Amino acid sequence: MAGTGHRTVVATCVCGSAALELIGAPIMTVGCYCDSCREAAEVLGDRMNAPPMTEDDGATHFVIQRKDRVRCTRGDAILREHRLTGDSKTRRVVATCCNAAMFLEFDSGHWLSVYANRLDPAERPSIEQRTMTGDRPFNDDIPSPHRHTLSFMWKLMAAWAAMGFKAPKSALGRSPLQ
Repeated sequence: MAGTGHRTVVATCVCGSAALELIGAPIMTVGCYCDSCREAAEVLGDRMNAPPMTEDDGATHFVIQRKDRVRCTRGDAILREHRLTGDSKTRRVVATCCNAAMFLEFDSGHWLSVYANRLDPAERPSIEQRTMTGDRPFNDDIPSPHRHTLSFMWKLMAAWAAMGFKAPKSALGRSPLQ
């Protein structure tokens, strides 16, 4: 997309059959420690040959990208959704070829949370902030609030305003994971 002022990075599944282009700078990069991310990592991690979804410390490292700046370039037909419960407001999209989780989508969100481990390590941005950390102790300078902060919410709101307050639904991976 013209005018983003930043390069494009590619997120691929482990075997390379599915690929997403992330165009422009991400909204932010986070390490999430919430219960649903940890549960999803456990459930989806039990699938045959599934790659890890979390970092060594249990964080799910996400690159949060505007939906209008993510494009599937390969493998749309092999992307399937998984919801933790029938009424879950989030869905995780998995490439069925190698069971690699590709992204998380909030039903009413204007962003996709792309699993950072789907990016080449040389292109993977570091975690800017942790979120939903509970009482976990950390020994570094990365902000680690117990809940979402005002700056976290501000970044999401600013991105939404830049999109004209639109929240398109991603058409990717709309079939359920079996």
